[in-house]
Amino acid sequence: MDQKQNQFQLEMPTTYDPKAAEQKWYPYWKEGGFFEAGKRPDAEPYTIVIPPPNVTGMLHIGHALDFTLQDILIRVKRMQGYDALWLPGSDHAGIATQTKVEQKLREEGVTRYDLGREKFLEKVWEWKDLYANTIRDQWSKIGLSLDYSRERFTLDEGLSEAVREVFVKLYDKGLIYRGKRIINWDPAARTALSDIEVEYKEVNGHLYHLQYPLKDGSGFITVATTRPETMLGDTAVAVHPEDERYKDMIGKTLVLPIVGREIPVIADEYVEKDFGSGAVKITPSHDPNDFEMGQRHNLPQITVMDESGTMNEFAGKYQGLDRSECRKQIVNDMKESGVLLRVEDHVHQVGHSERTGAVVEPYLSTQWFVNMQPLAQAAVEAQKSGKGVNFVPDRFERTYLHWMENVRDWCISRQLWWGHRIPAWYSESTGEVVVAMNEEEARAKLGKDDLRQDEDVLDTWFSSALWPFSTMGWPDLDSEDFKRYYPTNVLVTGYDIIPFWVSRMIFQGLEFTDQMPFKDTLIHGLVRDSEGRKMSKSLGNGIDPLEVIEQYGADAMRYMISTGSTPGQDLRFRWERVEQARNFANKIWNASRFALMNLEGFTAADIDISGELGTADRWILHRLNETSRDITRLIDAYEFGETGRLLYNFIWDDLCDWYIEFAKLSLYGEDQAAKKKTQSVLAYVLDRTMRLIHPFMPFISEEIWQHLPHEGETVMLASWPTYDPAFENTEAVTEMNLLMDVIRAVRNIRAEVNVPMSKKVELQLKPVSGQIASIIDRNADYIRRFCNTSEYQSSLELTAPDKAMTAVVTGVDMYLPLSGLIDIAQEITRLEKEIQHLNSEVERVEKKLNNPGFVSKAPEKVIEEERAKLADYSDKRSKVIARIEELRG
Repeated sequence: MDQKQNQFQLEMPTTYDPKAAEQKWYPYWKEGGFFEAGKRPDAEPYTIVIPPPNVTGMLHIGHALDFTLQDILIRVKRMQGYDALWLPGSDHAGIATQTKVEQKLREEGVTRYDLGREKFLEKVWEWKDLYANTIRDQWSKIGLSLDYSRERFTLDEGLSEAVREVFVKLYDKGLIYRGKRIINWDPAARTALSDIEVEYKEVNGHLYHLQYPLKDGSGFITVATTRPETMLGDTAVAVHPEDERYKDMIGKTLVLPIVGREIPVIADEYVEKDFGSGAVKITPSHDPNDFEMGQRHNLPQITVMDESGTMNEFAGKYQGLDRSECRKQIVNDMKESGVLLRVEDHVHQVGHSERTGAVVEPYLSTQWFVNMQPLAQAAVEAQKSGKGVNFVPDRFERTYLHWMENVRDWCISRQLWWGHRIPAWYSESTGEVVVAMNEEEARAKLGKDDLRQDEDVLDTWFSSALWPFSTMGWPDLDSEDFKRYYPTNVLVTGYDIIPFWVSRMIFQGLEFTDQMPFKDTLIHGLVRDSEGRKMSKSLGNGIDPLEVIEQYGADAMRYMISTGSTPGQDLRFRWERVEQARNFANKIWNASRFALMNLEGFTAADIDISGELGTADRWILHRLNETSRDITRLIDAYEFGETGRLLYNFIWDDLCDWYIEFAKLSLYGEDQAAKKKTQSVLAYVLDRTMRLIHPFMPFISEEIWQHLPHEGETVMLASWPTYDPAFENTEAVTEMNLLMDVIRAVRNIRAEVNVPMSKKVELQLKPVSGQIASIIDRNADYIRRFCNTSEYQSSLELTAPDKAMTAVVTGVDMYLPLSGLIDIAQEITRLEKEIQHLNSEVERVEKKLNNPGFVSKAPEKVIEEERAKLADYSDKRSKVIARIEELRG
């Protein structure tokens, strides 16, 4: 957007219109190519890859938090001169997407089987295209500066090649195998599930105590179960080898009730002898722990239900019953036969499919698995040797290591049609299996033509685990993006998927690139409702980020969610906090609008902040410099909440409430040189302030910056404000603090005696030193203006007047003679309260200084500061006491 610096723009509307700014600037940024990386070949690269959202629907407020934090980082780095790449993309999401599409088809009276695999996949691609566009639209509304020229999808051909390459290499190394193991099974979708696709819900159930008779008639063993229908597949009862109660029974035979099958009593240290009866039924086909025990003791595996959760031929007379109906009947039968000893109410966690809501069945099934032990071990060793990922906050490293050190083999096959089809082929004639990059290679490897590809697809996490490098062109090691932008700098994600995604990216990155895929992992919390509850459909408490944007604007939402918590902590969404953020945006707008009305004809070339400047000018430059330094440090430490606080305090308090008010004296005055200096400072500070706020509030900062005197096309590419020692000015800070203290004190006194600011008052000041006196004299115009004085006097020799309101600020005694407006008794009461306050402050500091622990450990500077406080409070107290005596005398 061309700027004519000699014809300055003033047409800022009286109120800020978020929609107008959002609709104007996002297309401008995108079409201008400002988001695209690669335009600074000599700059240091900085890379973030977006955690790809699922193409299953709309983004939620958690996505908005995650993406806003990344956008803040990438915008800051872009302004700092890095070649910043933020790579966007989306995830095919396997079962989640297939379930949505099947649900839609059912509403039309069609199933995937009616369509067949190819036609069904065409429908899913249509869904994907629709929702990928929806996601892009949401990204734009949030204001995300993504490099769309590099957008990827986990089923892109390039990424599919990476997936096949990884599968083949892991298989060739013996780290992928096909075997029969217990997995999470969704009987509604009829597929294996990953752990993250299982939601555990508290269920009011029952604990059934059953008596299994010994074959020799010598007694019973009592076992307890929450799932009596699985007893049909029992192949043993286990006890602890050192449990005295059962020592004589180990090796004996039990008769499985109802079924009549003989099963052994085995000993295994896994059994907790102090829990319950100390005996557990073993069903290797329907429980993961039982499966492991069955492997150790070579027990048979009897699966008693099919893939739909219906009892099969091994369930005997219960064949054909749904598992829940079977439970009812088998409990009745056990009651009648005397097997059921007792039933207890029992609250326990039951796994449900995240996608279909069905109760998940631990199920023995032939699947493809990754042997995790060597992959996890390499990642753990790297982390412990200091070559791993830097977790922020660092406590989440424990979560990561715990999962890695206790990981089980990973079931990677899914009985779906949507996803990366497993690159394995079987000979129809011999049943031999071959793993290859494609069918042609499979034929060459096996030497046969009668090949059939495995019907299953891979777990979604298998492809998303490769995301940081597959998106960069790997396995092509000569890919320019891979060489320049990998490994990435930071991954931003929630703590809930550390085990499922973060961990997998790390071990796959290490295995296939010999590097960690990212340097830092910034872990944020969940966005909860105002009561601290997790957002869910069932509670109806979810927040649509587009609804927030529609009502308050993108900047308000971004500022609220990004600055509302510390790393790793959950954030409570409160509408009143969004409103506060909107008010903050309005404050920035109004202050900028006032400034622009006083910058008519002013250009970037006119800005000159050298030479002699007033107190307020030097002070605001110091505060801007200090704030720039601290904000940079905090963003580098990912402390967005503290960054937000500093920005808010600087803009609202320092800039708007103090500096702009002080600037009015010069702007409205007759001294043209002073006016031009103040205009320069105002233009300079506002320009830098827009740069600082831009990563958090990109739209309003761009709108204001484009009206300000500036050079360049967009604030997004303006250089980031850096610390400059030349702006350090402690003298100006001292002066300004004194002035602000005096003004605040006068305003407080007015409020106490209900004297409005519009009414002029007499003010007398008695400085405690010549240095303070000269500060007051230099800034007398400010004091007269902001205290609204009728008469003003400042003198080292001042005698305290009778019947006056008083205040004591550091370095100055203040008197406001208010004859006829003051109640002396009331003033004495006020001063007595002030003494109580000063007494408590003196006592607090004395206690700290008398504490040997504090004095021995605290830095000398801190101790000196406390001593100075004590002297200050004591001096103020003495003066207040003296004033009370004067009023009483």
